[in-house]
Amino acid sequence: MVFTATCLFGLEGLLGSEIDELGYKRIETIDGRITFEAPSSAAAVCNISLRFAERLFINLGSFEAYSFDDLFEGTKALPWGDYIGKTDAFPVKGHSVRSKLFSIPDCQKIVKKAMVDSLAAKYGVRRFEETGTKYQIEFFILNDRATLMIDTSGEGLHKRGYRANAGIAPLRETLAAAMVKLSRPRDNVIICDPMCGSGTIAIEAALMATNTAPGIKRAFAAEAFPCIPKESWQTARENALAAVTEPLTRIFGSDIDPEALATAKENAAKAGMSRAVEFFRADVREFVSPIENARGTLIFNPPYGERMLDLQSARTLCGEAGKRFAAAIPDWQMYIITSDKDFERYFGRRCDKKRVLYNGMIRCELFQFFKRRSR
Repeated sequence: MVFTATCLFGLEGLLGSEIDELGYKRIETIDGRITFEAPSSAAAVCNISLRFAERLFINLGSFEAYSFDDLFEGTKALPWGDYIGKTDAFPVKGHSVRSKLFSIPDCQKIVKKAMVDSLAAKYGVRRFEETGTKYQIEFFILNDRATLMIDTSGEGLHKRGYRANAGIAPLRETLAAAMVKLSRPRDNVIICDPMCGSGTIAIEAALMATNTAPGIKRAFAAEAFPCIPKESWQTARENALAAVTEPLTRIFGSDIDPEALATAKENAAKAGMSRAVEFFRADVREFVSPIENARGTLIFNPPYGERMLDLQSARTLCGEAGKRFAAAIPDWQMYIITSDKDFERYFGRRCDKKRVLYNGMIRCELFQFFKRRSR
């Protein structure tokens, strides 16, 4: 089978490495998506195990589409009858980027009509009830080349199932996991989020530290697809459970808001990570290491004037936090995501490296501080 996994812009390298480690063969990597070959059982393995993917699709094929006729004929030629039954539902949605066919509603109608024609030839009917299993169809047209896919995930893979309460300015779970991965976690180096909010970064760090598959507690659309063997889901879950380990480092989250901490603890419990992460109340401006003389890494998402605080208040808070970190934990590494391009100026220190990432639709930079400071 051919699959396409999508991700937030900037996470293609991390997602590609995950796919490589699973032993699957990459075919193409473009912004926000990776296409690869794998057996049908990969639908279960990838949905359950991938930390950095947003969705996983069965990729039915690609073709040039300069006109609606091209889109119709190319879609009709794909093997829809191998997947979709006579009573199944097949709604259509999609995107078009830098292409002649830019009207999404018109493209939806063309794809739907072509699919109906294809399925009508197989089943001998012209009207479909669409009361059975739902196959969400997605088209993606990039530079006049159309790709048609079936969504296997259902809800986005960033929805791990533990975060019913997300707080005011939530960080997407896949992005939080990426920040943890990019911080290069090491055994016996503690991890702390000093502005933890609902606890997403700390929980994702705990999932990673315990080798717990992020999707192990949720269901997926393709569990209802006959083309994906039922036993592959059971096997993938059993293998994921067997791979869970005890953490070799301690993980902490702190916040000044007691309600946020209560939410973080609740979310950690839902994720099964209460044993692996500790939360405590603290003002970031008075931060101290939760373990005396410990080596540590800070990973956090401060307010940056988008959804919490105004920009000037956010900058003042970051400046005060920067001074505190310099005094209390001068040798700790720090990984901080923000959309404020002047962050270093207000934080009071130049970073060692920057990386562009996206928090939803907000363009951000991950400011990385990992070199030992001279005294």
